[in-house]
Amino acid sequence: MLDRASLTVDPVLLGAGEMLVDLGALAANYRAIAALQPNARIAGVVKADAYGLGARPVSATLYNAGCRNFFVAHLVEAMDLRPTLPADARVFVLNGLAPGAESAAAQAGVIPVLNSLDQAHRWADESRRCGMRLASALQVDSGMTRLGLSEPEVDALAGDPALRSHLDVILLMSHLACADESEHSANLQQFACFETLAARLPEAPRALANSGGAFLAGFGLDMVRPGLALYGVHPVEGQSGPLRPVLALSAPIVQTRDVPAGTGVGYGLAHTTERACRLATVAIGYADGWPRSLSGRGSVFCGGVRAPIVGRVSMDSIVIDVTDVPAEAVRPGAMVELIGPHQSLADVARDAGTIPYEILTGLGQRFARRTLPA
Repeated sequence: MLDRASLTVDPVLLGAGEMLVDLGALAANYRAIAALQPNARIAGVVKADAYGLGARPVSATLYNAGCRNFFVAHLVEAMDLRPTLPADARVFVLNGLAPGAESAAAQAGVIPVLNSLDQAHRWADESRRCGMRLASALQVDSGMTRLGLSEPEVDALAGDPALRSHLDVILLMSHLACADESEHSANLQQFACFETLAARLPEAPRALANSGGAFLAGFGLDMVRPGLALYGVHPVEGQSGPLRPVLALSAPIVQTRDVPAGTGVGYGLAHTTERACRLATVAIGYADGWPRSLSGRGSVFCGGVRAPIVGRVSMDSIVIDVTDVPAEAVRPGAMVELIGPHQSLADVARDAGTIPYEILTGLGQRFARRTLPA
């Protein structure tokens, strides 16, 4: 793999543009969430490479801010992250363990979230083989119908003291389905269900709140597990709260041209100019995670001026109308703002007809990545 750091040329000139990750904003968001839930420990959800922003630098920043509990989705993520963190950090695997992966997890010192009675039995068997009670979390299904022990499985585990004796349960957890809708009745229903099921299990710290739950009074319990909120996006659409954006994204103009009215643009000539105008081609496309659904709907900002996307988003480029943008802002090589002060991640997701999670986790590897230290 090309080592961009060893090159003398500006790495931005080599690819689709620049991804700027503000680790200071990340740490500030962690502290802001901690202030909202002062009685709970604040964990960090860093799955999917910290939502595409880099699990290792993100986790190191969160650790320095006081975080000691980290959640990933898959064992491979945990095994990559665990050696980079100090010994007192705990790395949980949300999806639990596939059959046969127990020994690898135990050797790596990671903590599975047990989502079924079968997973609990397999982890107990591994504890017996190791001659020690291995730490685990237990997740119950409180109403989302995705992951977690069902009520009959909770009762079966509660009634099996031999099984429980081989499980060191350090966390009981569930997950809110509608936390981004603060008034949704399911939130209180899930809270009540979780409390009922947790009361039947070994006593342990409890965790229910995700990013949305962090903004719900009374839902913090013993641990809160924010993901998207750490990265600067308020989980409730249209609200800003005390969060700072962590991501900025930009890409360079490759070419400009002046065209008359009636000119077709892009694949399928899906756009036809209605006036004489100036167009610019920008090095960003769906191969970089810039959604094709932004065709004819999205925009970028050049010198603080909005420039709409015209025609279809291609694999490696878009075309924007820069007629109303000052000429000095649209020279070849000039950077345009994709996500930044004038256009938030939430704005892009709205225009694309999706959610910020999908935009973040879909950003490609061709960006030159730069971090601002905490």
